[in-house]
Amino acid sequence: MKSLLLAFAILLCSASLGNAQDKPRESLLLLRQPTMNRTHIVFAYAGDLWSVPRAGGEASRLTVGVGNESAPSFSPDGSTIAFTGEYDGNTDIYSIPASGGSPKRITFHPGEDNLVGWTPDGKQLVFFSGRSSESRRFVKLFTVPVNGGLPTELPLPMAFDGAFSPDGGRLAYEPLPRAFTAWKRYRGGMASYIWIANLNDSSVEKLPRTDSNDFNAMWPKFGNAETLYFLSDREGPVTLFSFDTKTKKVTKLINNVGLDIKTASVAVGGDAIVYEQFGVLNTYDLKSG
Repeated sequence: MKSLLLAFAILLCSASLGNAQDKPRESLLLLRQPTMNRTHIVFAYAGDLWSVPRAGGEASRLTVGVGNESAPSFSPDGSTIAFTGEYDGNTDIYSIPASGGSPKRITFHPGEDNLVGWTPDGKQLVFFSGRSSESRRFVKLFTVPVNGGLPTELPLPMAFDGAFSPDGGRLAYEPLPRAFTAWKRYRGGMASYIWIANLNDSSVEKLPRTDSNDFNAMWPKFGNAETLYFLSDREGPVTLFSFDTKTKKVTKLINNVGLDIKTASVAVGGDAIVYEQFGVLNTYDLKSG
């Protein structure tokens, strides 16, 4: 009886392999957290970082270490990629050349340090951490030299994510961590919102909203320095919006009738935004719309 069962199992496996080989190769999904310079898009997939030309093509793997790499971000000159790395049970900030290479560790705190992005001059990395928070319910933003060193806490009582204005004088940030990234149209007290802090006088401007989830602020270093981009579910599925800091007008840029846009980032040259929707990467041209 055992021999009969074993023969049947082998036959079943052979049939499954044959069917898999006969099927055409399907497009990969779960491409996440894209960042883009003038020539390439880097994204997270299956715990590693991958790079593909902006025009499309075959992706090449940039990291192969035992651990989890996520949240890649190109430097303002496009030559370096910073990311959040989880190795040996600890989460810190790392960087590699844009062409790939051995990760360089930037932060060394025993708590979690998660990458947010870069300062406009490319000399500092921005990350959020609970290392100095009085409660586990909120975190703060820090900067650290790109070559390593002691982090500096930004003068905000709490902040989860953010983007500097091109001149570095303002910071668009989310005061609260995002409560439910998988829930649709959450409207509770932990709904995310964006404030703009003037770092010179500590004044704060609130982006217009009623009860929406606004997040993922993007402030291009080049182009119109008064236009802030962000994601929001204020009109249905999460999609891309812009906010004119002069006129205070909010404009929907992508008429999304499908699934939520999960993450987005502005290209190094400021000409486009790359975003993730249902595990597929797309680009939005800021000049032509």
